[in-house]
Amino acid sequence: MADKGIFAGLPWWVTWVVVPVILIVVFGSLITAALGFLISLLFKVLIAAALIAGAIYLVRRFTGSSSSSSKSDW
Repeated sequence: MADKGIFAGLPWWVTWVVVPVILIVVFGSLITAALGFLISLLFKVLIAAALIAGAIYLVRRFTGSSSSSSKSDW
């Protein structure tokens, strides 16, 4: 009987319904915390990228208008 595994002889719904539900109930807060952390990290990365892109755009726009004669020298 040890060769068949721990779920041998049990109905299919125990393996595919009861066990996942128990795992979600037990580890649900851990899963939620991990997903919340990943979403928060992704949001912060996107905000940082947008702020850096905005800063680069503003610097190029304002420094480009004052030094337009130096660009034509090239």
